[in-house]
Amino acid sequence: MDASLLSDVDYNQTYADEHFYFADSIDGFGITMAILYLVVCILGLAGNILVIVATLKLDKMSSSTTVYIFNLALADGLFMVGLPFIASQNFQNHWVFGDMACKVVMVLDGINQFTSVFCLTVMSIDRYMALADPLRFARWRTPRCAKIVSAFLWLFSLLTILPMALHFSADQGLCIPDLVSDTWWLGVLSYTFVMGFALPFMVMIGSYTALLLTLRSQRLRATTPNQESQRLEQQVTKMVVAVVVVFGMCWLPFYTFNFCSLYQSGLVQNFARAFEFVVLLSYSWSCANPILYACLSDTFRKHFRTLLCSAAKSSPSMQCNTERYDLNDTTVRDVTLLA
Repeated sequence: MDASLLSDVDYNQTYADEHFYFADSIDGFGITMAILYLVVCILGLAGNILVIVATLKLDKMSSSTTVYIFNLALADGLFMVGLPFIASQNFQNHWVFGDMACKVVMVLDGINQFTSVFCLTVMSIDRYMALADPLRFARWRTPRCAKIVSAFLWLFSLLTILPMALHFSADQGLCIPDLVSDTWWLGVLSYTFVMGFALPFMVMIGSYTALLLTLRSQRLRATTPNQESQRLEQQVTKMVVAVVVVFGMCWLPFYTFNFCSLYQSGLVQNFARAFEFVVLLSYSWSCANPILYACLSDTFRKHFRTLLCSAAKSSPSMQCNTERYDLNDTTVRDVTLLA
């Protein structure tokens, strides 16, 4: 759904007439953006495939957290699949894949976008249950329960996005929405903003705030200073700040530009170019998740190192640290996995 949400009252005609950049030739900006789209796509696919392989081969989805991480990586990876289609349209100022492909790409794009956000939201609740009161919430944190919740998230994403995605068509040479009215478009933007950003963001902030307050309260109630508790609190605080800040930076500009487009009297080249950049920024969120795992999770660093070392064994020129890790250490996993 990302790259096609820019609009104003006369969106269809203006967009089709001006082709976003008013240019018949490809300029330096178009080439630069095409390269950036390609880089984001490759990094996003590679990083999320690595996470998927790590959860399936090494962790075997043995906890609720890794079930959610697997589904998050799957949604992020599939989210990257639609990026070449969007980049092609922006680069050529024309949709060459047909009307049916337009609808399919937008449906899949929307499903994966919303599933990614919903998974991250559920993971924030899962982290709270795991660290605040693990015994109390143990029955809700089984892999089986997490798989049921994940299946529901995929279905809910489909139901959430399907009515809007089916309004996209390529009848005018571009894969853009068929607008009923400016009021209808404002409703669509408000709906996607609330469901895809505002509500999940509030749940994440609420869950993480409650988690940090609980950890601090537990540490202060302890009769003797506990360095491990303090270390855990600091690590979770860094994780919370990183997740919330990166999520906001990647998605808030996208929704802000969508609402600003309602007040554009016509498509302006600078605005259109800036919007294309924030679209790329929203896709970059799917690249950020594997990087956050690698930077903030001891367990995933070990998983990645194990996989990369296995691949490097075939190259005599590469040396690899073959130190073995206890991948079944659920205590370490629950403490350090990104949520």
